[in-house]
Amino acid sequence: MASGISSIANTASSASTASTSSQAIAGNFQQFLTLLTTQLKNQNPLDPMDTNQFTQQLVQFAGVEQQLKTNDRLDSILTNAKASASATASSFIGKTVTADGTKTTLSDGKANWTLTPARAATKALVTISDANGNVVATKSTTLTAGANAFTWDGKGSSGMTQAAGTYSIKVDALDATGSTVAVDTSVTGTVQSVDLSGSEPVLSVGSSKLLLSTVKNLAAAST
Repeated sequence: MASGISSIANTASSASTASTSSQAIAGNFQQFLTLLTTQLKNQNPLDPMDTNQFTQQLVQFAGVEQQLKTNDRLDSILTNAKASASATASSFIGKTVTADGTKTTLSDGKANWTLTPARAATKALVTISDANGNVVATKSTTLTAGANAFTWDGKGSSGMTQAAGTYSIKVDALDATGSTVAVDTSVTGTVQSVDLSGSEPVLSVGSSKLLLSTVKNLAAAST
């Protein structure tokens, strides 16, 4: 009989949806009480059942019930949070965003990044690669402390203008003492559409895809 009570608790813990879980809890709890009452009525007076066992089973069932209710509440919170994020992301369409990332789009002969070194860099080698990972251009520059706008004119090392598309940037920087300087890279562009099919909204900026969580700055699109 004790194994029967335990199986009822296990059945409750396997409920897969909020509504099904609630119905299962109510039904299983009634079955639990029925079994408990039946056991008490039919126990051997000379060998009564251990009350500690009853208490343990009741605590186990109560724990399962509480866990299912907690899961229901978490599901509700996650649903509301996703709906809020989707609404926020949709409002970004047509606006200019700046987001963490190394990739941006070469369009109209320009590709823009923002480079932010941990401190001023007296030497910085900027390497630009195409979508296939092939290096198409390298540039030497200096970086001041804070955000630095970097614009590539689309010309490769050979002087030929590269085709429009997605390009990535890598920066190797040194300070005045020759120590390596970490450089954060970000991209700026106008949001054209939003993909809401995943766990987090994805913004389409040119041919680049940016997660909503990587956005650092939002501004009205320039006219």
